[in-house]
Amino acid sequence: MTAHTDTIEEFEQTEETGRLKLDVLRKTFGSGDSAVHAVDGISLDINPGEFVTLLGPSGCGKTTTLRMVAGFEDATSGRVELDGVNLVDQPPNKRPMAMVFQSYALFPHLSVRDNIAYGLKLKKLPAEEIKEQVDLALTSMNLNALADRAPNQLSGGQQQRVALARAMVMRPKVLLFDEPLSNLDAKLRVRMRQEIRRLQHRLGITSLYVTHDQAEAMSLSDRIVVMNAGKIEQAASPDEIYRRPASEFVADFIGRANFLSAEVLHKAGDSATVKVLEREFTIPAHPDVEVGRPALVLVRPESVRLEKVAANGSTNNVVGDHGQVLAAVFYGENVEYEVETEHGTIVVIESDPDPAQIHEEGSEVRVDFNSERSWLLPSQG
Repeated sequence: MTAHTDTIEEFEQTEETGRLKLDVLRKTFGSGDSAVHAVDGISLDINPGEFVTLLGPSGCGKTTTLRMVAGFEDATSGRVELDGVNLVDQPPNKRPMAMVFQSYALFPHLSVRDNIAYGLKLKKLPAEEIKEQVDLALTSMNLNALADRAPNQLSGGQQQRVALARAMVMRPKVLLFDEPLSNLDAKLRVRMRQEIRRLQHRLGITSLYVTHDQAEAMSLSDRIVVMNAGKIEQAASPDEIYRRPASEFVADFIGRANFLSAEVLHKAGDSATVKVLEREFTIPAHPDVEVGRPALVLVRPESVRLEKVAANGSTNNVVGDHGQVLAAVFYGENVEYEVETEHGTIVVIESDPDPAQIHEEGSEVRVDFNSERSWLLPSQG
């Protein structure tokens, strides 16, 4: 897919982008004992031009939240504010927003050009202005050669680009995405998320994106909002979500995680001295960690190193444990191990492995990891 950076500047957002605020937003289905709190009083501020992703397992409330923002679902209570104006009682067509759907939602009887122009025609813009805006959108999304085709003559990736162009041509203050890439194959998903991020950066449109795909959330977002059971578990940058998760749930949901039980001996500032793997060392700690309370050390698989048992000692600030390789799976760019230790099974990922140095299944190894790359969390039991 060719990027047309020489023309996209002309398509930049000209109006002030929107500041979106969700204030104690709730959605309850049913009543009484059978009531289901799909969204349970969430509050969130999204800055103008920010790209925020709602991420979580099925049933966590992320899609319901998006639909309340769009106006497709009535809120039980709370506010949806855009630039200080409460839109909660406004229908979807009165909200200066556009949505890109999972199913593309293209009109099958209209050409690519007419699909993109549809919203502009509803706004009763002059024909010349509509043509100019549609031509620019076609060029920006590399769709000129497909302008006269029907949706059923396009691939999934091409249909998604048409849906994206149709949304962006409306110059919305807020752009909403409802799992737009889930129907595409893996390689095309990567290309499309790069295109979405490039365009969003260029246009500066405030964006709210829903997905269950962690890689999408990490690669697209300025901030990720992890949801669970209708509530927000954490809202932070991708790096903070991954390296400093706010809870055991977030740590386990984002990426791969190893958890080691630890005894907290001392807490000082943003670190704690703990006993784990029969040794004492200092680890960066969550603010809620307390002396005498159960805690877990989070270690990401790529932060773990394996050495042959014959290797002597380890570097400063490194803890070690002996184990046996249960599984070694070679993926080309990395090799993934499962190592059984006295303290449980540890997952290890080594990047760019030397095939001659891969540890065989059944071999004895020493597991090392740097305590400064770990994170201490209060245990949720």
